[in-house]
Amino acid sequence: MKKQRGFTLLEMMLVIVVIATLAALAIPSYLYKIVREQIEAAIPLADIAKKPVAATWLAEQKFPADNAAAGLPMADKIVSNLVSSVAVKDGAIHITFGNNAHSAIRGKILSLRPAVVEDAPVVPVAWVCAAASVPDKMTVKGVDRTTIPAVNLPLNCRAKLSK
Repeated sequence: MKKQRGFTLLEMMLVIVVIATLAALAIPSYLYKIVREQIEAAIPLADIAKKPVAATWLAEQKFPADNAAAGLPMADKIVSNLVSSVAVKDGAIHITFGNNAHSAIRGKILSLRPAVVEDAPVVPVAWVCAAASVPDKMTVKGVDRTTIPAVNLPLNCRAKLSK
């Protein structure tokens, strides 16, 4: 009697089910990573607006109402591979994703709001990303118009949970 060696069909199907389950768990995690990396890559484009917004606060103790008041080009002229516009509204900077951005964030907005010490304008402006917490003794200005789901935001842009 010759003994056969190899895997049965049941064993092979079990291996396929395990691999498919692991892949199903890994793919969404990988997509979140791609989206977060795109958001992090786009945030430096806001540096174009941060300097004039902070300079206006230092000089006048108020924030520019829009791009023109900040001395910036129109919002749809500040673009990159991932960003379709960068708009200033009452000091807050709103980054709209478009162009080659992932479909999960295309058309969505990320807000960076200035935080200041109102009675000490020499203190540099701090920037609060989306729903992140405001630094102690600072007041945040502008409206958070972030429409990106929290799960897609980088850690420094998420609201901190209370301990």
